[in-house]
Amino acid sequence: MDQGNYSRVAEFVLSGLSSSWELQYFFFVLFNFLYITIVLGNLLIVLTVISDPALHTPMYIMLSNLSVLDVFLATYATPKMIHDFLHESKTISFEGCMAQIFLLHVFAGGEMVLLVAMAYDRYVAICKPLHYTTIMSLCRCTGLVVGSWVIGIMHSLSQLAFIINLPFCGPNIVDSYYCDLTLVIKLACTDTYVPEVLMLLDSGLMGVTSFLLLLISYTIILITVQHHSSVGIAKACSILTAHITVVTLFFGPCIFIYAWPFSSFPVNKVLSVFSTVFTPILNPIIYTLRNKEVKSAMHKLKTRYVSSRLLSQLSLTR
Repeated sequence: MDQGNYSRVAEFVLSGLSSSWELQYFFFVLFNFLYITIVLGNLLIVLTVISDPALHTPMYIMLSNLSVLDVFLATYATPKMIHDFLHESKTISFEGCMAQIFLLHVFAGGEMVLLVAMAYDRYVAICKPLHYTTIMSLCRCTGLVVGSWVIGIMHSLSQLAFIINLPFCGPNIVDSYYCDLTLVIKLACTDTYVPEVLMLLDSGLMGVTSFLLLLISYTIILITVQHHSSVGIAKACSILTAHITVVTLFFGPCIFIYAWPFSSFPVNKVLSVFSTVFTPILNPIIYTLRNKEVKSAMHKLKTRYVSSRLLSQLSLTR
């Protein structure tokens, strides 16, 4: 259908999480607290890894990058959602909507690939410990981290290509608190069957491939640790539990949402909030509570900070 016959919509209207002002005031306070916690918690992990040379290993470099992705994943839509809680008009420009779609798929796609890279790192560490330093060199670790960002960007560009040139001429209400591609594409003034199928195949291919690689990696690891000592099994299981928990929290909502990609269910909003707010806040908790090295490094960082403050106060009193 010829786009020239239509005037493109200038903005979209977001339905938000609730129409109740009482709930919106509550959500404003709640999500402000959660967002600040996400940013501070994940940045603390990044700062801890950077400040402690003992954590300059592939596993912790990838963990710090996961924290960076989590901050970005929480930031692409959450501040806008918090702002909208205090405003009756919840609108977003066409360009802003496309930007949200692009950023969501960059960060979610990048995190998907990074989780696979982290599983590969644990596979090499547990199944091939004697060759770990050779296989997981700094160069390869850097390549895996950069590769996760590159694949995320390429995946996002392919998703955006399905929607950016579609004609949007009338309906502009998105039943969510952000521009969800599966909901926005239905507002186009043309038949979107082919773009919907291609979009689903693109996302499905990446999601299913990542999930299968994770499943294979963790299955091999679990089989391998059965032949190790009880101490080795305990340590490996502790690390694996953290990784598998994060993978489940990340892929669980995605699988449900994309099982019915072009249908709008009330639970979809809950799952979207879980993916973009609660998963980024749970990741640092899961990794730090089960990781002695990170907790020890955080304690050193705190001690160093307190000592520097005391020294600065002493110098001022002289």
